[in-house]
Amino acid sequence: MCYYNSLKIPAKKNIKLKGKEKELPPVDIKVQSGFSYASWPIIIEDNTGEWQPELAHWEFIPWFIQNLGELEESRKKYTTLNATAEKLFESKLYQAAAKSRRCLVLSTGFYEWRHHQGSADKKPVAYPYFIGSANKDEPLFYMAGIWQPWTDKLSGEMIHCFAIVTTQANALMQKIHNTKKRMPTILPTELAEEWISPLKENRIKELANYQIKENALTAHSIAKDFNRGIENPEALVVYDTLPPL
Repeated sequence: MCYYNSLKIPAKKNIKLKGKEKELPPVDIKVQSGFSYASWPIIIEDNTGEWQPELAHWEFIPWFIQNLGELEESRKKYTTLNATAEKLFESKLYQAAAKSRRCLVLSTGFYEWRHHQGSADKKPVAYPYFIGSANKDEPLFYMAGIWQPWTDKLSGEMIHCFAIVTTQANALMQKIHNTKKRMPTILPTELAEEWISPLKENRIKELANYQIKENALTAHSIAKDFNRGIENPEALVVYDTLPPL
């Protein structure tokens, strides 16, 4: 599942969606765990039909959660960092957002683990990988997401929160995330534009389950402590015991 993400947006970076070009705020997030329950840049369509970048809370908070205390208790039972594409319209939690509150989650790379058996008498070893865009001229890409507003009934604070939509792994990700064989739903620009536009249910399901082509991504193994604050967590590390993809 997609629980570790990275995002590097240089100053004066413009993107164009739905005929509108806008400048994105600069960002340099080497690695962020969804389990830090922090904010992350997303793109939503506002009430006028125009897209807007904003910071939103990475975790889809259910409407029945009344306050932060209840939220912390709910995290002990389940996580809502990701939303399964195949179940978006089966879930009472995600259904309304899937119909009318879809967003784009900005990313320049994510992290996932590959399990390798090695010796038959030992447990599989997990090796982390960094997965990014194969287009070196444009490392930024869009993950499909769903969002909703949530209000803390005790403090009155209102925030926007979101989950990343995940789909079945493509050929490359089947080799990396070789246990659950899932990956974030990554949309090329024309489909990303469609995702944040009004759509019928069948088309939403099609886009949610979209698998980006294998050659659109690149991946390599990285240090096992990549999430421990090291300077370049996405840097290539070669393991002698790990067979190539």
